[in-house]
Amino acid sequence: MKHAYHVKEISQHEGETVSIQGFVHAIRVQSKIIFLVLRDVTGLVQNIIEISVPEVFDVAKELSLESVVRITGLVKKAPQAPGGFELGVTEIEVLSKSYPELAIPVVIKGNDEETEAPTRFDYRWIDLRKPEKTRIFKVWTALEKGFRKYWDENNFIQIYTPSFMSTPSETGAEVFEVNYFDRKAYLAQSPQFYKQMGIASGFERVFMVGPVFRAEQSFTTRHLTEFTGWDFELGFIESHHDVMDQEEGMIVTGFETVAKEFPELNITIPAQPFPRIPITEVKEILKKEGIPSGEDHDLSPEEERAISEYVKKEFNHEFVFVTDYHKSKSAFYHMRLEEGSDRSRRADLLFRGIEVTTLAQREHRIEVLEKQAIEKGMNLEELKDYLNFFRYGIPPHGGAGIGPGRFIMKLLDLPNVREATYLPRDVKRLNP
Repeated sequence: MKHAYHVKEISQHEGETVSIQGFVHAIRVQSKIIFLVLRDVTGLVQNIIEISVPEVFDVAKELSLESVVRITGLVKKAPQAPGGFELGVTEIEVLSKSYPELAIPVVIKGNDEETEAPTRFDYRWIDLRKPEKTRIFKVWTALEKGFRKYWDENNFIQIYTPSFMSTPSETGAEVFEVNYFDRKAYLAQSPQFYKQMGIASGFERVFMVGPVFRAEQSFTTRHLTEFTGWDFELGFIESHHDVMDQEEGMIVTGFETVAKEFPELNITIPAQPFPRIPITEVKEILKKEGIPSGEDHDLSPEEERAISEYVKKEFNHEFVFVTDYHKSKSAFYHMRLEEGSDRSRRADLLFRGIEVTTLAQREHRIEVLEKQAIEKGMNLEELKDYLNFFRYGIPPHGGAGIGPGRFIMKLLDLPNVREATYLPRDVKRLNP
């Protein structure tokens, strides 16, 4: 394979002849000179093609935007050019020619508005060529790198769980049924049961990255029918506050990694501990702030935004854990605060006004777990494989499900979680 440098590397090779490769980002043809801007995953560079090299000039003047080329030329300092350097071109190899009329533009000119989202998502691979869209997934990669650093340094074991389940993993109807040979199966609403199995297996600390499926008829800016989840589970905990402690460490390490790789984002590293407020107190605060409450035991999107603004004002913090939810808003496997309590050891983490995590201590006592399942209308026979995890010894444990797409959406101030998703899937979209 021919060696080619990335655009960001050419400043180190002034006065040398090098090869670069990428997409034709912009081209301006004049009578005796052509200015061609090439784009690769690291940036943009200007290339100068002169008529004195006719075989190259003739190739360049026929190029269409977004064609893929390999260019060889002399690296020169050029303060007026993107990146401060340009190539004096001696050779162009066309690797793939683009149709002359692009389905959607990559470069938005002047006061032109960006193409509507549905059309952009139809041509998502072209949409993602825009440097600002590519950066979304570079930031996501950096954030996950930080989380994985924390998991590695704190003795978490990675597990890979199935998406097919014999019974729904959560209460509620938001589940996809699929035909599974001679019976029905369900796509996992979360890897919850299998994370807990990791604790029953003696792994003590587990994490995973994988798809989550929710059959919700939601058309909001924050919901998808399939999304990537980051999940973890901890054994030998005292309460759900131990889970919060661990997630704080993950977030801080993740944010530090993003801040180091993308200093231009001016990321604020959150201070520990994060504010933690029981939902009953949250409701009292919101009432004093004049924010209407839709229901007693949950928060509306408006309330999430309002409590986040309050916490930012009072604590100068972008995160808040809302804790101790009512049992009616908790899964059957969530442990209660104490015996006979209507409150559970559950918490939601809000970041800049949106929920990004649900966590809880799990109920590990089989007799209590069965009782709570029956109270929720669950069929114990259908849950028998799950319930068996608790019959042969299991440490007290808890964990969380994290929505990284929502993290990225808020970190980069994107209008919709779909923009932070490589190929979004929602009620209306199953392509490309």
